Amino acid sequence: MQTDVRGLRLTTSSAAAAQHIDAAVTDFLDYSVGASANLKKALDEDPSFALALCFRAYFMMMLEMRSVLPRIKQTIDELEQRLSSLTRREQLHVAALKAWSEGDIIKACSAWEVIITEHPHDILAMKLHHTLSFYMGQSQVMRSVLAGAIDEWNDATPGYSYVQGMYAYALEECAEYAEAERWGRAAAAGNPGDLWAIHSVAHVLEMQERTKEGLAWLPYTPAQWAQKNPFKAHVWWHGALFAMAEGDTDRVLSIYDNELTSVNTDNYVDVSNQGALLKRLELMGVDVGERWSNLAAFSKKRINDHMLPFRDIHFGLCLAGDGDLEAARQHIGSMRTFAAGKSGWQAESMNRIAVPLCEAIVLAAEGHADKAAELLWPIRHDFARIGGSNAQRDLFAQILCDAAVRGNKHAIARSLLAERVKARPDRKDNWTAYADVLASLGETKLAEGARGRAAKAAHAGA
Repeated sequence: MQTDVRGLRLTTSSAAAAQHIDAAVTDFLDYSVGASANLKKALDEDPSFALALCFRAYFMMMLEMRSVLPRIKQTIDELEQRLSSLTRREQLHVAALKAWSEGDIIKACSAWEVIITEHPHDILAMKLHHTLSFYMGQSQVMRSVLAGAIDEWNDATPGYSYVQGMYAYALEECAEYAEAERWGRAAAAGNPGDLWAIHSVAHVLEMQERTKEGLAWLPYTPAQWAQKNPFKAHVWWHGALFAMAEGDTDRVLSIYDNELTSVNTDNYVDVSNQGALLKRLELMGVDVGERWSNLAAFSKKRINDHMLPFRDIHFGLCLAGDGDLEAARQHIGSMRTFAAGKSGWQAESMNRIAVPLCEAIVLAAEGHADKAAELLWPIRHDFARIGGSNAQRDLFAQILCDAAVRGNKHAIARSLLAERVKARPDRKDNWTAYADVLASLGETKLAEGARGRAAKAAHAGA
């Protein structure tokens, strides 16, 4: 029996294996490309190392591809045959893996939450719970679980900055911006290479329209992040949002072409960040050229995977963005079939939110913006159910606003834009659209006031 760097028991007799899994967990938290290599070294030292086998399967689940599920099941079967020889904590990790592989993310998170409650220094369980809760849009759960464990940590505990960064993000998603920024900046000071902490502060700056500060917060070059995994593209995405708010669409396209697409490979294309950015540009009236093509080609290969509703929405977005509406409709049909044959959070989110969102995107692409707005209006308050961050889901609010305006749904558009100018009062595009809608409704005085606010707005984007 060995222990990890934080004193948690590990069912392995190999000290080297224990050291390598510590390194793998650190690389995982640091978004380093070395995580898989260190995990392999741990299993080379001890091929039966239960937590390492579990961690390897967790990595495979993160690929979000159904083709890996048989191999994961084989690992689970192997581990279940010797559960009695494992610690309770390791048994719970196996249970979490099994639930996740079977599509029951809520059950997986429940197992990790038990681990965190009993072993608050299990940072692997903490990060996985954090990530999967984020996938489900459960911001309050993220904050609550971390708040219940973080007092057990301090500067002397290895990895404390990672916990600070997670807590910062959870606070930000709960709109506790001042505390989120304080924790996030402390995390980044403790570990300047922690992408999650850097990203957490970027979220605060985005939500508070502090775009110049945001650009200054993300001055990193590709060379500085050469050893980071594809998550770095999401941080670049935040940089692109700040540039977009400043009206610098040339810079946005440069970030897209040089930073975001740099993580693409034959087996992986960053559909969510890239598709969302292209759509935001198009909503601003920017011609994105042929950039949808590669995203659509990859999305077409993933039509039947259905690992996360959030990802499925972006596959549909990219197919429609490229004009392949037949494939987009095929994708929606596959989503419906998946939802009909399952139960639980994934099926409910797919059926209630993801399918209508994809339907609306296709309807708008077909020229039926009015029908798209009618479809999205009743579910607009439930977008959080499909996961992602507040900043990411704002795209869907923009799509609804655009559909209401173009579909001449003036009353809906007025309500949406009135809400939007209060949430983002320094964005010119919001005030301009609001003024146009008010004028269409004959509300001349309010329209004039909105145009005055548009003229004074410091930022261009929506």
